[in-house]
Amino acid sequence: MKLEYARSLLFLPASNARAIEKARGLSCDMVILDLEDSVPDALKAGARRAAVAAINEGFGNKLVGVRINMAGTRLHQEDVAAFSGTAANYLILPKVESAAQAERVYRECGRPVIAMIESVKGLVEANAIAAAAGTAGLFVGTNDLRSDLRIPEGVGRAGLTTALQMIVMAARLSGKAVFDGVYNRLDDADGLMAECREGHEFGFDGKTLIHPNQVGPANMVFGPSLPEVEDAYRLIAAASGGAERFEGRMIEAMHVAAARALIARAEACGMGR
Repeated sequence: MKLEYARSLLFLPASNARAIEKARGLSCDMVILDLEDSVPDALKAGARRAAVAAINEGFGNKLVGVRINMAGTRLHQEDVAAFSGTAANYLILPKVESAAQAERVYRECGRPVIAMIESVKGLVEANAIAAAAGTAGLFVGTNDLRSDLRIPEGVGRAGLTTALQMIVMAARLSGKAVFDGVYNRLDDADGLMAECREGHEFGFDGKTLIHPNQVGPANMVFGPSLPEVEDAYRLIAAASGGAERFEGRMIEAMHVAAARALIARAEACGMGR
């Protein structure tokens, strides 16, 4: 699966063997073995070894990423060295604040980088980071970004709207994939669904997740629906070039291109004809 088609990207601690095994049977599009925030310092070396072993065992058709520790730390360099010879599809780099940070990891490890934008400085540099050699996509680190912007706890995402749109635009400017941040309230299914819909409307390709129960809603919202897929097939069949009427609306070349892109996404999700 291409990264841009991923709907659900599940973080799980690389130190949790049970979570790793369970992830193999989930319907998430990407598994992210986390070596950073979810793993205590005392367990990081063991988590790194466990992540390498899990990657070697494989996750079927799922994309596999590893969130390594932050640039400028001893753990970061050890992580980069450990995963340079593995089959990990991506390295996820936290708190990226310059294109040089992403480029350095790519050069040293030979794996495409997904850069996490988690600070005001990273936000300002997002265009350059997205355009950097080796950057495959952007994640939004909404928790840290909220903190850096001094947005109060417990409020909605209105204060993040400009930042979220800037990150989407930075990714689109360079033709890269971009994914919304995590939803923290694990028992709030309605809130999760609402935030998935909002992220979809903002233009994100999918959503990063922190619990298996969040996979289904993300797949539902960010994946094409059957009516949308059928509409796309009909639109392509009916289009003859130029601006024209189709089922009560005007279409042109851009709508045909969008329909083809939707069908490609549906096929990647197993929904094609």
